[in-house]
Order: sequence, then structure tokens, then C-alpha cells
Amino acid sequence: MNNRFIGATQFARTMARQPAAWISTTRVSAKGVLTTAQHTLTILGVTALVVMAVLFVRPDLAKALSNSLNHEPEIEAVAVVAPPLSSLMETPASTPAASTAPLTAEEKALLGTQKQQQWVTSWLSKRYRVAGDAANMLVSTAYLTAREIKLDPLLILAVMAIESGLNPFAESPVGAQGLMQVMSKIHHDKFQEMGGLQAALNPVANIRVGSLILKDYVTRGGSVEAGLKIYVGAAAFEHDDGYGSKVLAEYQRLKQVSAGKKVPTITPMMAAAPVKPTPPVAAVDKSVSGTQIAGL
Repeated sequence: MNNRFIGATQFARTMARQPAAWISTTRVSAKGVLTTAQHTLTILGVTALVVMAVLFVRPDLAKALSNSLNHEPEIEAVAVVAPPLSSLMETPASTPAASTAPLTAEEKALLGTQKQQQWVTSWLSKRYRVAGDAANMLVSTAYLTAREIKLDPLLILAVMAIESGLNPFAESPVGAQGLMQVMSKIHHDKFQEMGGLQAALNPVANIRVGSLILKDYVTRGGSVEAGLKIYVGAAAFEHDDGYGSKVLAEYQRLKQVSAGKKVPTITPMMAAAPVKPTPPVAAVDKSVSGTQIAGL
């Protein structure tokens, strides 16, 4: 009887101690979980900061991540690299044999000196706001073309200036293209040996074809004025709306520049003068008429 009572008492005491032990174990486990959670959050926070820093430094990675999350295929941008100007100046046309032959007196007169070409290049570059290297290539091409076809390079440059402002990619509403505003669809045969119609915007090809057309029209018209009138498409009209006068005025300025004179790059506005009857084409400025221009 006593033994049973003692055993029951011990069992009761043992059971009474169990909750306290369980609570102690629970407290220890909870503390470990909190500690683990704190460490995990700390690691995640540091990782997030590192990822944000990488994405800030590498925006391309941020874009790729955004595209992958949005399930949108990334469209790779194609970089457009402009070709060097020297490649634009190349032409399929063969180099004329005359370019390696000794200069004749007439060719020397046409080409002038290197210093004269530099003066002309510098003046045109400033007047038409063209980069110096580009202006140099255009002027050099005009002089070499002039030597080949026996035409004053300053006249070629004057036409280029008035027609396009030395813009090799200019195009008029009626389809005239390039530096000398050549009607390529009409003169397509002249571009065949240079690569076809697409060569109309090639500066070298355009200068060559335009110069050949200009000389042909001057020869056909009998004077520079008449040739310019045909060139601008005003052959069937009484007047050319001042086109010839503009070209010849620019030609005279270029002559002064090539002679070493200081010529303003900005043409001053002239005061309005009384209107006078327009003289016949043959009477306009004899100093620059047909035979007074080199090569004509």
C-alpha cells in the first residue's frame, strides 16, 4: 500500500516537471529560428545591394533581366557606322591615263598651284560650312576633272556651289541629284561605267558627269551664258531667273580667291537699284564669256 502511494507520488512529480522542460526547449528552438532568420535576411539584403550595384553599373544586364522577366525577345540594336569619307570619294571609273602624264601649259593653267587650290578650299569650306577635309577632296576632284576634260575648275566649283551648296547628297523635287544636280534619269548612260544610277550620289562620279554635261552644253550653246541656261533647263525660256549671273558671280569670286585676294565669305546684301532692261545673253559680262574661261 505504502509502495503504491510512493510510486504514484513520484510519477506525479515527474509529470509536473515535464511542462517546464518543454517550455525551456521551445524557447531555445525559437531563439535559434530567429537567429537563423536574421542571418538569412542579412545575406539576402547584402545580395540585393550587390545585384542593384551590378545592374546600375551594367545597364545592359538590367535590360536583359527585364526582357527575360517580361518574356519579350530582346531586339538587338544594329550599330550604324558611317563609312569614311575617303570611301565615298572612290569611284569605279578608271583613272584617266592623262593624270600620270606630264602637264602641258594649258593643264598647268587649269590646275594652278597647290597654294591656289588651298586658298580655294579654305574659302569654300568657310563659305558653305563644309569640313576642311571634305572640301579639300571636292576641290581636288574638280581640279583633276578639269584637267581631264579641259574645263576651268573654278567654273565647275561655281556650278557646284550654286547648285547644291557643296552638298553631295542634295536632291531637287524634280530628281536632280548630287553636287552638280545632275538629272541622273536623263543622263543614266553616262553613269553606266561608274556603277549605274546609284553612282549619281558618288561625289567623284557626279562631278565628272556634271562637268562633261556642262562642257557639252557650253559648246552647244556657243558661250558660257548660253551653256548655263541649257544646264539649268531654261533653254526654251527667255530668261534663266538669274541662274547664270549667280554662277558667274561665284566664279569671279573664286578667281579672286585663287589670285590670293581677300574675299568675304558672306556676300553682302546689295541695296535695291533701279530696274534696268535685261541685256541680251551675248552682251552679259564679256569678261567671263565663253573664250575667257580657261578650257573654253
